[in-house]
Amino acid sequence: MSISEFIKKIEGEIEELTPGTLKPDTKYRTMEGWSSMHALIIVALVDTDYNVTITGEDLRSCQTITDLFNIIKSRV
Repeated sequence: MSISEFIKKIEGEIEELTPGTLKPDTKYRTMEGWSSMHALIIVALVDTDYNVTITGEDLRSCQTITDLFNIIKSRV
């Protein structure tokens, strides 16, 4: 798993995101239009694609896509 693959998966799941929008240093929770629905989409994506469970607390503790990626990678 690479961060670029992870980003592509997120962009593919969230319809509002144009491919290429997210970068490793993107502070996803402060993006315009971010909502709890997007958080649920990410939780489901991670569970389905990586067989890793992340919590709301995990999402709140992360600032960037890289932070989230590192949590997931540590649990794979």
